[in-house]
Amino acid sequence: MLGGNLLSGIVDFFEEGVAAGKGVLELIGNDVAAFCDDLVKDSRTYADVYQESISGEPGTAGK
Repeated sequence: MLGGNLLSGIVDFFEEGVAAGKGVLELIGNDVAAFCDDLVKDSRTYADVYQESISGEPGTAGK
C-alpha cells in the first residue's frame, strides 16, 4: 500500500529535479517500469494489510 511518505517523497524528488532543470527521464532513466518497481519494492500491499487484519498479528503477513 502506498503511504503518504512515499508520495511526498516522489513529489519532493521531482520538485528538486525541476529546480535543477532536469527532465523526467534524466531523473528516472529510460526504464520507467523499473523505476516504479523499485519505488514500491518494500511497500506493504493491500494483501499484506488484509492478511494482518484476519490473523490479528501486525507484521506477520507473508510469514
